[in-house]
Amino acid sequence: MSRDAVVARLRAAGCVFAEDEAELLTAEAGEDCERLGELLAARESGLPLEQVVGWACFRGLRIAVLPGVFVPRRRTEHLVELAVEHVGAGDVVVDVCCGTAAVAAAVRAERPEARVWALDVDERATRCAQLNLPGAQVGTGDLFTPLPDRWAGRVRVVTANAPYVPSDAVALMPPEARDHEPRTALDGGLDGLAVQARVITEAPHWLAAGGVLLVETSQEQAERTAELMSAAGLVPRISRREDLDATVVSGRKR
Repeated sequence: MSRDAVVARLRAAGCVFAEDEAELLTAEAGEDCERLGELLAARESGLPLEQVVGWACFRGLRIAVLPGVFVPRRRTEHLVELAVEHVGAGDVVVDVCCGTAAVAAAVRAERPEARVWALDVDERATRCAQLNLPGAQVGTGDLFTPLPDRWAGRVRVVTANAPYVPSDAVALMPPEARDHEPRTALDGGLDGLAVQARVITEAPHWLAAGGVLLVETSQEQAERTAELMSAAGLVPRISRREDLDATVVSGRKR
């Protein structure tokens, strides 16, 4: 199949970046025309590109993405940027609502001396996380429940890309997300802050003095996220990167 034919089919399927996707699918298939046809058909069905090829590029890493697992977004690289600023030798970093564990993997790649945990309620996500964090600690359970009690008050950094889309807005998301990513990774409750609020309430128990909670959120929700952190006894700060359309609220434990 010619590259032009692949581009035409992708464009007909509504892919905005058809040329770029054609290059990626063609490279992934190599000389295997049957494999290219399978990849193309999967993409035409609406499956996210990253789930079609089985990986996503995130902060220079190739992150494995299994079917039915939340696809890491480039905006979340800002969460990593802020996390590595606070991590030193031997520090404990906990990535809750980890999905593929892209954040945890990137932090470990840039701070290999850190001790990293990745936690998620979805077993599909933690299976994927194990692929991206070989040899690291990965736990399945609600928020911090898989974390051993001995780490209470000893965690330097908690990162959380918890779901923050308001329930009514999930139906308005692109089909790639709403049809092929887990609802638990998208739906943040009535105001989009339900899961964030639970993370913020529970995090101080685990954070060491001076430790930091970092929560990805939207620009519109950031002030409310900061208020939740203040109510939990954390000192909040809002960070924004316009080029990534990324907003992160940090909360430092006094």
